[in-house]
Amino acid sequence: MRLVASDIDGTILGHDGKISDRTVRAFHACRDAGVELVFVTGRPPRWLHPLQDQLGHAGTVICSNGAVVWDLEADRLVSARALGLDAMFEARRIIQRLRPSALFAAETLTGFHLEPGFLGTGSSGVLAEFTPAPLRETLTSSDAVVKFLALVREGTADEFLAEVSPAVAHLAAATHSAPNLAMLELSLPGVNKAVTLAEYAASLGVQAHDVVAFGDMPNDIEMLRWAGQGYAMASGHPEAIRAASRQAPHFDDDGVAQILEAKLAELGVRLP
Repeated sequence: MRLVASDIDGTILGHDGKISDRTVRAFHACRDAGVELVFVTGRPPRWLHPLQDQLGHAGTVICSNGAVVWDLEADRLVSARALGLDAMFEARRIIQRLRPSALFAAETLTGFHLEPGFLGTGSSGVLAEFTPAPLRETLTSSDAVVKFLALVREGTADEFLAEVSPAVAHLAAATHSAPNLAMLELSLPGVNKAVTLAEYAASLGVQAHDVVAFGDMPNDIEMLRWAGQGYAMASGHPEAIRAASRQAPHFDDDGVAQILEAKLAELGVRLP
C-alpha cells in the first residue's frame, strides 16, 4: 500500500457532511506512515472544504470525475480536460430527443451554469448563488466545461444512463453518482477517475498493484477496476460492487477505516 485513493461522498463523507473520527484517524495514520493520499471525486474544486476542514488534507485532489486535477494547498488548477461546447450542445440535442423532459447544467473551471428548472422546488441552497438561464446564453467560447449534467425527474439513473450513454458515446463519456437522482455526468470521451489516477500514480512512481482505492458508485467503476486493490463499499451501488475485486464494510460501519486499519497493521502500524 503506497497510495490510497478514495472517493468522498458515500465513501467517507455522509449525508450529514461529516467524516467520522475513526476515518480521520485512519487517514492521518496512513499519512504518518508515509502512504500517499489522493482523493478522487465527482465534486468540483469549490466543494472540497470537507477535506480541508475535517481531514486537514493539503495535497492533490482529482475532481470532476477525473477532468480536473487540483492542488488543494496552493488552491490552484494543475490540469484540466474540457468538453468542447460543440460536442456538449450536440450531446444535449441527442439527450433531449431521447428524453424531451431532460434539464441541463454545466460545470466549468470558473463556475456553474444551470438551465431554468434544473434545481426544481425545494432544492438545496448550495447552488442558490447561480442564476438559471439557457446554456447558450451563459456559456462562451472561453468557458472550459469539465462536467455536463443531464437530469430527468422520472425513472432511475441506471435507466437514463443505459439509454443515453451509447447515443452520445462519440461525443461524451457518461456516468452517474447521485444515489437518489436520475442525473447523468458527462465528460470528455476517455476521461474518468481511473485515467487521471493512473497518471497521478505514475508521476509518483507508483504502480497499480500498490494502490488501494475506495468507491461506491458507477463513476468509481473504472478506478476500482484499475487499482490493484479496489474496494467497493458494501453500501454502494450494485454495479460498483460487481466491478471491484474486493468489498469494504458498509459506510455506516466506517468501512474505509476498517480496511485501512487492517492494511496499516500489516505494515506494523497500530492505531491508538
